[in-house]
Amino acid sequence: MTSNDGRPHNRLARLEGFGLVNLATLTWATNMVLGRWLRDAVGPLTLAAARYSIASLLFAILLHRCPPEERRIGRDRWPLLGMALTGVALFTPTLYLGLRHTTAINATLINGLGPLVTGILATILIREPMSRRQVVGAIVALAGVIILITGGTLTLWHVIRGNVGDLITLAALVQWALYSILARRAMRQRSALSAAAFSAFLGLPLLLIAAAWELHTHPVDLDPQLILALLYLGVAPGLIGLLAWNAGVRRLGPSGAMVFYNTLPLYGALLGYLFLHEPIGPSHLIGGALIVSGGLWAARER
Repeated sequence: MTSNDGRPHNRLARLEGFGLVNLATLTWATNMVLGRWLRDAVGPLTLAAARYSIASLLFAILLHRCPPEERRIGRDRWPLLGMALTGVALFTPTLYLGLRHTTAINATLINGLGPLVTGILATILIREPMSRRQVVGAIVALAGVIILITGGTLTLWHVIRGNVGDLITLAALVQWALYSILARRAMRQRSALSAAAFSAFLGLPLLLIAAAWELHTHPVDLDPQLILALLYLGVAPGLIGLLAWNAGVRRLGPSGAMVFYNTLPLYGALLGYLFLHEPIGPSHLIGGALIVSGGLWAARER
C-alpha cells in the first residue's frame, strides 16, 4: 500500500529510474564501440543522420498510438527545439567527431565528468540544487571512472593534454547535460516517448542537410555488415537508449540521472572484455564498484 506521503510510490519511481538510465548507458556503451568501429567507414554527420533517420521512423510508429495532445507541439516548443539542437543535431555528431581525434580512454574519462557538469548547469539554469548526497556520490563515481580508465596510475593524464579530440568530447558532454536539463522541462507536459520523438523529428532535418554536405567529401560504401550496424544504432542507442534516458530523467531529475551516466565506462569495459577480449584487472573491479556505489548513494532516499 502507498502511504499518505507517497513514499512507496516515490521509491518505486526511483527504482524504475535506476533501471532506465542504466539501460540507456548500456546501449550507449555499444554505441561507442560501434562508433569507433565505423569511424573510417562513415563520417560523423552521416552516421548521426542514419542513426536518427531510423530512430525517427520507429518513433513515428510508436507515437501514432499516443493521445492526440502527445502527437503535436504545444507551449513546450522551445524546450523541445532545445533538445533537438543539443541532444540530436549537436551531441551525436560531436561525439562521433571527438572519437575520430582522441582515444576511447580519453573520451570515456571525460564522460565521467557528466554528473558534475549536469548538476552545475541544472543549478544555474533551472535552480535545481545538488544535494550533499548527490555531490558526494558524483565525486565517488568520478573517482571510480579515473581508477577504471587509468589503471590506478596518473601517468595517462599526460596523454590528454592539448588534444583537440578531448575538447570536442568535452563540448559533446556539455551538450548532453543541456539536453537532460531541457528534457526535464519538456516532460512536465508530455511523456518521455513524445519528448524523445519530437527532439528526433526536429533535429533530423539539420542532420540530413549536414550529412548531404559531408557525403561529397566522405562517400559511404554500403555493405550488409554496415547496414546491420546502422540499423542497430537506430534501434538501440537511437530509440531505446534515448527513450529510456528521458524516462529516467523524468523520475530522477537531470542531476540524479547523470550520476548513473558514469556506468557508461563500466559497461564499455565489460563489452570490451566480451567482444574485444580486453583483460579486466583489479582497477576495473575497484573502479566499477565505486561507480555503482556512488550512483546508489546519490540516488538513495534521505
